[in-house]
Amino acid sequence: MPDWLPEAAAAVLAAVLAITLHEAAHGYAALALGDDTAKRLGRISLNPLRHVDPVGTLLLPGLMVAGQLLALGRVEALFGWAKPVPVDIFRLRSPRWGMVLVAAAGPAVNAALAVAAALLAHLVLAGQGLMGPELMEFLMRFVGLSILANLVLGLFNLLPLPPLDGGRIMVGILPRAPALALARVEPYGLLIVILVLFIAPLAVPGWDPMGVFVREVVAPAFNLVLLLTGHGGGR
Repeated sequence: MPDWLPEAAAAVLAAVLAITLHEAAHGYAALALGDDTAKRLGRISLNPLRHVDPVGTLLLPGLMVAGQLLALGRVEALFGWAKPVPVDIFRLRSPRWGMVLVAAAGPAVNAALAVAAALLAHLVLAGQGLMGPELMEFLMRFVGLSILANLVLGLFNLLPLPPLDGGRIMVGILPRAPALALARVEPYGLLIVILVLFIAPLAVPGWDPMGVFVREVVAPAFNLVLLLTGHGGGR
């Protein structure tokens, strides 16, 4: 077995679970609040294939995993997105606040999954005498990458820019005029994200917004998850 295969497998599995459950959470929340659009279209599903976006779920994460394995021999960051779950805001029982709750469901599930992964580490460590060192190393790496993937996905989606979840939350809680102005950004939001995160760093030396986000936001959250789940607060 190639040395890089377990690392790549752990990274892909962690990312797929984080993205799939994030999107499924939106669909289940919408259904609970009165909108069955996603259910009728078959998008309320734990099947990852129903949520695959060719670029955000396959190409970009694949390039990130491959690049980091080649450069570092390990995976230190994961980023991607899935095909958005369709939500008809006007079918929600309370359109404005319903959309806030639907948008918040994805990051909330990612936070819960990060905590669950950290708790799983206790079970893995307790059973280390029952498994070989290769399996033990794989499971612990999967746990660490699961915490990382869920925190990156959940926290990044809370940025206040539509169509990210944080942008939709802000549209729901802001007064009417600024909410409408922010909502008009949504058709261009993903393009703005790509330009700022992936195009601008190629043209501006030292511009590394994703690195700053990981160091200043994700890393403290990672340590907080470890602290709350009895691992001593991390590094």
